[in-house]
Amino acid sequence: MNEKTKKIVGWVLAGALTAFIAFSAIGKLTGDPMPMDMLTGWGFTEGEVTLIGIGELLSVILFLIPKTSSLGTLLMSAYFGGAIASHMQAEAPLDNYTFPSIILIVIWITALIRNPEIFSSFKK
Repeated sequence: MNEKTKKIVGWVLAGALTAFIAFSAIGKLTGDPMPMDMLTGWGFTEGEVTLIGIGELLSVILFLIPKTSSLGTLLMSAYFGGAIASHMQAEAPLDNYTFPSIILIVIWITALIRNPEIFSSFKK
């Protein structure tokens, strides 16, 4: 894959992830019943759901900006790891935490395409 194609694929994936996660964050910040009912049913307060939405939005903004994409990748990985753990703790059906797992994989694929030096610390 040449550099121009990598850049286009990286930005398309980043844009799709950004749109999806921003939509999710906005739902939490506006009090949309679907995420609010699910999360409050699991024991989160409305204030905690709002805080989760703010963290989600901040993470996706950092992920989108090239200079801060490494930090955004780390924060979104932590967020989706927590989402997976919350779904498992709440004994949600398997498909409820399979989707966040797939999103997490796509985040790392996108990070690798957009910022391959993110993995440079793993080289010997």
